[in-house]
Amino acid sequence: MTVTKMSWRPQYRSSKFRNVYGKAASREHCFDGISITKNVHDNHFCAINPKFLAIVTEAAGGGSFLVIPLEQTGRIDPLYPKVCGHQGNVLDIKWNPFVDNILASCSEDTSVRLWEIPEGGLKRNMTESILELYGHSRRVGLIEWHPTTNNILFSAAYDYKILIWNLDIGEPVKMIDCHTDVILCMSFNTDGSLFATTCKDKRLRVIEPRSGRVLQEANCKNHKVNRVVILGNTKRLLTTGVSRWNTRQIALWDQEDLSMSIKEEEIDGLSGLLFPFYDVDTHMLYLAGKGDGNIRYYEISTEKPYLHYLMEYRSPAPQKGMGVMPKHGLDVSTCEVFRFYKLVTLKGVIEPISMIVPRRSETYQEDIYPMTPGTEPALTAEEWLSGMNRDPILMSLKEGYKSTNIAFKVPKKDKKSVVVNGIDLLENVPPRTENELLRMFFRQQDEIRRLKEELTQKDVKIRQLELELKNVRNVPKST
Repeated sequence: MTVTKMSWRPQYRSSKFRNVYGKAASREHCFDGISITKNVHDNHFCAINPKFLAIVTEAAGGGSFLVIPLEQTGRIDPLYPKVCGHQGNVLDIKWNPFVDNILASCSEDTSVRLWEIPEGGLKRNMTESILELYGHSRRVGLIEWHPTTNNILFSAAYDYKILIWNLDIGEPVKMIDCHTDVILCMSFNTDGSLFATTCKDKRLRVIEPRSGRVLQEANCKNHKVNRVVILGNTKRLLTTGVSRWNTRQIALWDQEDLSMSIKEEEIDGLSGLLFPFYDVDTHMLYLAGKGDGNIRYYEISTEKPYLHYLMEYRSPAPQKGMGVMPKHGLDVSTCEVFRFYKLVTLKGVIEPISMIVPRRSETYQEDIYPMTPGTEPALTAEEWLSGMNRDPILMSLKEGYKSTNIAFKVPKKDKKSVVVNGIDLLENVPPRTENELLRMFFRQQDEIRRLKEELTQKDVKIRQLELELKNVRNVPKST
């Protein structure tokens, strides 16, 4: 009798990213001594491009943020110059994807502002923006640049509206008014023809931006959805949120049918928000938890089981937010495929974390660096607004980072009103500065005084008429 031995081997997926690992920068390559904002708004509070790191800081009596050249690592002087033109807390900042020195910010003062950072960084405090955009009636919590079009900016505010700004003219050209509560997140598909939103009204929406039409909508009653990311051109969405059992959860959705999620996966029982980051080139998904120090990463495929867990980067230092370096700013010589900038509030430190594919060869690894969206816009604002869509202009990372030569032209603005969809958006905008508030206060006092005088005059007139009426009644009838 012959006995056959059964051999068992674990079945591994063949993947070049299976052994990706996270590597934190050494202390001298971190940014130290920064008073990171303590604002509880669920944003990243930082923005990175190959030239600069921008971080929202703690400030009294207004909003400010630092802009530091990337090579200026180490301890930052407490008196380092700031961008401090907002009258309220800064809630979000984003670099222009096509013009390195242009940064957009939004604030509790209801404004969106554009700043031009000089080469080499700031030498003194910057208080004057190159463009101020007013149209929201409440604080603006979120801004996003269009991924393929030059000078198109989206802003979402606590008035539940999304405004699309054409920066060529410095005005909003479309108002999207389909949300019934605060918008939490916006994510675009590859060519920017669609975007998805999550909202406090527990709904996930897919929207066509130029018409404002809601193409798909999911009512997520059973689980709270916080963040959404469109997974490139796969027609899939991924959301992070909280399940009905109060555990952190991710869910995969079909972009063209949100009636039910394709897959749901519970992560853990922690309470912090999960920030999702998707790399279109490697099809990798990173999940960074707010309030903990971990980054989980997965590979996403178009076939079941769709989500393939790879590994987890662990750190005892909790993160408040995470900035991400654009692909063209990575170090390809070390096989770096993603780079985070982690905000550690307690230490006042910004710590770079590189995700690296372990390779021994020092030559350029073509297979892990496919052609990627570059720094040149595919469309002008006018072309996109007319209905055109175009995929991003791709670039090779072999040549490394090259600065763009595109310049931002500041539009001339002299309009006192901004009319979109037949509504004057500036009609309900609150005062923007302390002086304007004082002027408004005195104007209102004058108006109250005038109304009181009118009432007094009318009161006197009423008494006169009453006396005259009394006299008429007392006149004896003639016989």
